[in-house]
This record gives sequence, structure tokens and C-alpha cells, in this order.
Amino acid sequence: QVQLEESGGGLVQAGGSLRLSCAASGRTPSMATMGWFRQAPGKEREIVSAIRWGGGSTYYTDSVKGRFTISRDNAKNTVYLQMNSLKPEDTAVYYCAADTRYRSGWYSSPNAYVYWGQGTQVTVSS
Repeated sequence: QVQLEESGGGLVQAGGSLRLSCAASGRTPSMATMGWFRQAPGKEREIVSAIRWGGGSTYYTDSVKGRFTISRDNAKNTVYLQMNSLKPEDTAVYYCAADTRYRSGWYSSPNAYVYWGQGTQVTVSS
């Protein structure tokens, strides 16, 4: 089992920044990919970004490219999502997730991820 705990959400004005953190505990060596997802009211959960736990390669959905940066600290078992130039449409609950399977490509479906945090609210005011 892997336990994930997000932190760092909050209320920010448009154009501002936030940094989300996701601390992992438990069977962390089983993690292959860590992902950040978000879900806005009335919408489906969508992938925002992901990072390979070992090699560090990254994936971003088009709407956040150039604004968000994902990183990891293997020693601390923590993944970060630095969010800059935030927009009102970034408002959502942000979830951290872990995929334990080593895959050749990037999987955007939430179904590919086994472990989930409880989420942290990000609200961007206009």
C-alpha cells in the first residue's frame, strides 16, 4: 500500500502562484509514475501532469504547459507541482496519484493510477 497526502492548496488571485506537495509513504519503491489530476465541479477528473519516479521524465496536459512544473524529491518521497500564472479555469480539487506499473507511454486516464490522495482545493479568483 502507498499513502499519499497533498498539501499547498488555497485561494489565489489570477496570475498568482501556488506550489502543491504530495508526500508518499508506505511501499514507495512500488511507485512507477506519480501524477497530478484535477476535478472541477461538474467536470470529469483530468490529468494535469505526471512524472516518472525513476527517470524523472515528465508529461503536461496542453492547458498547463509553460505555466506548471512537476518535480520530485526521491529522498523525501515527495512530488511537487509548481503552478504559475494561474487562471480562474485552474480552479479545482487537485489530487495526487501513483501508478505502480511501468508503461511505455503516458496514460491520462485516472483508471491507470492505483493510489490516490484525498485532494487539495485550489481556487483562483479573477
